[in-house]
Amino acid sequence: MSDNLIHALSSPTDSDTVGADVTVLHARLVESASATNSLDLTYRVVDSPVGRLLLAATEVGLTRIAFESEGHDAVLGSLATRIGPRILHDDKRFDEIARELDDYFDGHRHTFDIPVDLRLSRGFRLEVLRHLRDIPFGRTESYAQVAASAGNAKAVRAVGSACATNPIPIVVPCHRVVRSDGGLGGYLGGTAAKRLLLDIESAA
Repeated sequence: MSDNLIHALSSPTDSDTVGADVTVLHARLVESASATNSLDLTYRVVDSPVGRLLLAATEVGLTRIAFESEGHDAVLGSLATRIGPRILHDDKRFDEIARELDDYFDGHRHTFDIPVDLRLSRGFRLEVLRHLRDIPFGRTESYAQVAASAGNAKAVRAVGSACATNPIPIVVPCHRVVRSDGGLGGYLGGTAAKRLLLDIESAA
């Protein structure tokens, strides 16, 4: 599979403007590249109550959710450097996670079932992310509580850093980590998005 061909067709196509033949070619390319493990990543952008979200996945699972404020092009560029440059847009691959996200935002889903790939995190940050997935829907923990649960009670600041660099927000629920005094704390998607996520969970 030619890397140049993959690159040339790595953006979503619009059948109204470039023709159905190119759309079909793009779909076949995605299918062929996936079948031969010729891709490093696939991606899709979906709408949500917290803005447009970039979803990116490896063959292992979902590896990145990016808020629009992060700059989706910049995120894809970073992923190309950190994981690999062979990236294609693929709507079909993300149908299940799109459905799960819709169900979550509607208050009907409390856990996510899709596989994740946490390769973008290492060391203590990875331990923090693993613990975050154990915080129940509708519950919160303080940064200090998370530090203790992740194995280093003194690493409160490092927990904040792990949450701030969480590559898969919402699915890995760093929004459930708040300050000990009850304040929201920071959030990659902005405090308004964090408040909305917590409100969704408290209302469900």
